[in-house]
Amino acid sequence: MEENQAPETEKDLSNKEVISSLRKRNWSSYIKEFFMLFLAVFCGFLAENYRGNMVEKQQEKQFIQSYIEDLKSDTANIKRNLDYRKMKMIQMDSFMLLLSNQTIKGHENELYFFGRSLVRSVWFQNNDRTFAQLKNSGALRLIRNEQATDSIMAYQKMVERLITNHEDDRTERYNAFPVISQIFNPFVFDQMVTANGIQRPKNNPPLRSYDPALQQDLAFCIHQLKGSTFIIETRLAQLNDKAIRLINLLNKEYNLE
Repeated sequence: MEENQAPETEKDLSNKEVISSLRKRNWSSYIKEFFMLFLAVFCGFLAENYRGNMVEKQQEKQFIQSYIEDLKSDTANIKRNLDYRKMKMIQMDSFMLLLSNQTIKGHENELYFFGRSLVRSVWFQNNDRTFAQLKNSGALRLIRNEQATDSIMAYQKMVERLITNHEDDRTERYNAFPVISQIFNPFVFDQMVTANGIQRPKNNPPLRSYDPALQQDLAFCIHQLKGSTFIIETRLAQLNDKAIRLINLLNKEYNLE
């Protein structure tokens, strides 16, 4: 039977070579196309990831710059608060001295001024514009510098503790109201309050009460407020130092100087 098979012609041989060549070329072409597609996708991924990182780094730097401005605002606010509280401490020392020495008659002018000023105060208000934005939007993750993040969180914790001290101070001032209302004439107080602040009364208007027991109660209220003022002054000074160190740290870590 083999002898009866017709020999392959040149045309048959040529067709086989073409088919074999196409098969080899198609397989090689598939591999190349797959590789090129994979490379294009991978390079696109790297480029997109790079762009994303660059955008986040830019946002991080912008947030840090904004936070530094908030810290500068805080230090200015802290200075005003410290100056005010030092003045208040001097007033309370003078007030306590008048009561302890029983220098009452003839000094009603001073007593009225100190009594009306006692319940006035100012509270430090942290500029939390940037931190609130970072916290509420979930953008705190953008702050990748661990030292910067830890320092920012530590600063905010100090602010929270100071707020608690302010609340204690507010409560103690409210506690002084009933005692003050029994000692001082409210109509004299009303004349003292003006658009320019508290003014001393003319002459020495009489007190509503000269009861020594009420004076003792008032002295106790002043004592409590002096304690709160001392604590707040200390915390404000610590917060100011922390803010300055944090500003220097962020400027250094983010090359902003």
